[in-house]
Amino acid sequence: MRKSRFTEAQIVGILKQSEAGTPTKEICRQHGVSPQTFYKWKSKFGGMEVSDVAKMRALEDENRRLKRIVADQALHIDTLKIAASGNY
Repeated sequence: MRKSRFTEAQIVGILKQSEAGTPTKEICRQHGVSPQTFYKWKSKFGGMEVSDVAKMRALEDENRRLKRIVADQALHIDTLKIAASGNY
């Protein structure tokens, strides 16, 4: 996945400008982002503070790690079942 050139704090700041009443087209032009990117950020980070975004990021990382552990565990269980059945 491509790393964003904007930090979470910058994204939240850009969205705050929109909430303050600056037109979306002007914000996009100032910061060099497309309107699609702006609206994607708005759907993901809209109404959040910087601390909320950091918490969300931490939870996403933990969720990703836990899903990897479950997948590894499922593979291990399948391997043990195949070995126990003797059909290899």
